[in-house]
Amino acid sequence: MTTPGSCPSSTSAAHSPVCLAPSAAAGESQEMVRPRMVLFGDSITEQSFRPGGWGAALADTYSRKADVVVRGYGGYNTRWALFLLHQIFPLVGIAPPLATTVFFGANDAALLGRTGERQHVPIAEYKENLKKIVNHLKDCSKSMLIVLITPPPIDEDGRERFARSLYGEEARKLPERTNEMAGVYASQCIELAREMNIHCIDIWSKMQETAGWQKLYLSDGLHLTPEGNAVVHKEVVQTLRSVGLKAEEMPYDFPHHSRIDGSCPEKAFQ
Repeated sequence: MTTPGSCPSSTSAAHSPVCLAPSAAAGESQEMVRPRMVLFGDSITEQSFRPGGWGAALADTYSRKADVVVRGYGGYNTRWALFLLHQIFPLVGIAPPLATTVFFGANDAALLGRTGERQHVPIAEYKENLKKIVNHLKDCSKSMLIVLITPPPIDEDGRERFARSLYGEEARKLPERTNEMAGVYASQCIELAREMNIHCIDIWSKMQETAGWQKLYLSDGLHLTPEGNAVVHKEVVQTLRSVGLKAEEMPYDFPHHSRIDGSCPEKAFQ
């Protein structure tokens, strides 16, 4: 007779060994065995799981260590993002994320009187909205790592070429976004992070440190090329590692295959 959690001492040639798992106690809850990292933002986050995207690269970096969950919403600004908080980050009923990136501002910085003015959020409101998002995340978990990411720089010539490729001579004559304005919003994002004692990645400045960043990092003057995605991925990983979230030191959710005994696999899962 075989007892739960043990393996038979001998087996017939016709049958594989049968290992009986101990039954869970009545009413015992099943907790998530793999923590989550949530990427919250606009289209730059939504597109991050495309080939070469920074979200897909992050999921690969933390494969079997954490689930990387994308919650990106193209065209959204911080004002609209507030409506999503309780659905994406409920205060009860689900384990909070281990870490969350908040990557908004590219749409908030759209200029008034231009084609993207519907997305515009005044700079003071932008900062206040980010503060509300951060406070909600802190209410979800006191230990969650919160990482703000500034809007990226803008290549105004690239935006114009992109518009002309879509609309030809009907393309707008004035830019709907400028790099100068993106920098103003980036500075408020950095300032808020400092005030709230949380991490911030200044991607606006980081990208502009490289000569030719306009074409190297931006595909249409705003969204990221694979090289631009690689910059974001590197900065996010460095931030995670700085607080001890090093993939190589985090436990696997289930045993590595090398720890599984072929004659009695049950032992590895006890």
